[in-house]
Amino acid sequence: MSGFRALPSVDQVLLAVPSLIDAHGRQAVTRTARLRLDAARAAIRDGADGAAEAARLPHLLAADLAAAAVTQLRPILNLTGTVLHTNLGRAILADEAIAAASAAMAAPLALEFDLTTGGRGQRDDHLRGLLCELTGAEDATIVNNNAAAVLIALNTFGQDRDSIVSRGELIEIGGAFRMPDIMARAGTRLVEVGTTNRTHPRDYRDAITDRTGLILKVHTSNYRIEGFTAEVPAPDLAAIARDAGVVMLNDLGAGSLVDLSRWGLRREPTVAEAVAEGADLITFSGDKLLGGPQAGFIVGRRDLIARINKNPMKRAVRLDKIRIAALQATLRLYLDPDRLDQRLPVLRMLSRSQADIAAQAARLAPQVAALLPDHRVVPTDCASQIGSGSLPTDTIPSAGLRISGAGGDAPDRLAAWLRDRPRPVIGHIRDGALILDLRCLDDDCDLLEALT
Repeated sequence: MSGFRALPSVDQVLLAVPSLIDAHGRQAVTRTARLRLDAARAAIRDGADGAAEAARLPHLLAADLAAAAVTQLRPILNLTGTVLHTNLGRAILADEAIAAASAAMAAPLALEFDLTTGGRGQRDDHLRGLLCELTGAEDATIVNNNAAAVLIALNTFGQDRDSIVSRGELIEIGGAFRMPDIMARAGTRLVEVGTTNRTHPRDYRDAITDRTGLILKVHTSNYRIEGFTAEVPAPDLAAIARDAGVVMLNDLGAGSLVDLSRWGLRREPTVAEAVAEGADLITFSGDKLLGGPQAGFIVGRRDLIARINKNPMKRAVRLDKIRIAALQATLRLYLDPDRLDQRLPVLRMLSRSQADIAAQAARLAPQVAALLPDHRVVPTDCASQIGSGSLPTDTIPSAGLRISGAGGDAPDRLAAWLRDRPRPVIGHIRDGALILDLRCLDDDCDLLEALT
């Protein structure tokens, strides 16, 4: 029993650690102290010295509280080579978007208030004009992501009706979310036409009945079917839908407001082109190629957008003021396309030349080697990708650091150590080494400080 008498009471512990109470609050310190005292009693029962356990208590308590205060949702260095990494938060916002979001967080703003009339306004109005100007659409509405955009469009025009889609476009996106499942939740009946690799105009025409609500075209942005293939172009599908008097919905997925080929990337269909091709409604994301915060856009015919906005589901998937402010600032950058690659982080990273990144790798290699004395660090060529289902078969020549060490598990041990830094560094393992692709590293100091 003498060992147990060496342990302080909870009240005595609290009196001894006023700085921890100031930092973490009395409730958290009390709860953690009780847990630590329970652990100390268990150790004493197993033969530990009570005085030694009592002496360790303040240090262990401080460590427990510090560990509990560290959030997993903290900045990291994305050196994976995937620019729009879904698991790492996708697009980094432009400075203008960050400033706009911060201003929206810090004060009330006229989100749904018309400053001219003094009456109630619409939150979508802050983005509608920009989206129409940039895409050529009659009208636009905004929800919290592209899956929600597809869901509400299908529910509005396809509930208890048929929605026709090619078998080759029944995609699955991240997290095993599948288009047929989204359609089922929307309350529409899926009608598959064509085959996996070939779908023809007659397949759609033959499937249209008086129960048809819409025809859905899905841009297969996260995979490619090659070889003996056929699909119906969007203008032809729009004409088929128009002749039948049904809605044609074109889901572009990532969606791009500009032609990426001017920056050396493979061309993706733009939203403006999809509008010009005659689709009644087009859906696309805000946090992928567009480079903004998470959002889903629906642009198209004014009468159809009005029906979507009357759907009770709209309130459940609407955006808050912070994302609306950030999106408005992001969309405004597209009004000056000549400077877009300088101001939009996603495009700046994607358009970096391999020569520029290789020079950075050569500069960093000896400095990183000095910080990792048990490892060999050499510059290496590698290949980046856009990510988030955008241009999945395309890679972009890049450069980085190849880090190897002794033992077959050296790359895994180093990767785990880097994940445990105050600012974690995330790379990828290939051919027995850890590769740090530097495409997304703006400042050399960020990596060196993370390793120090």
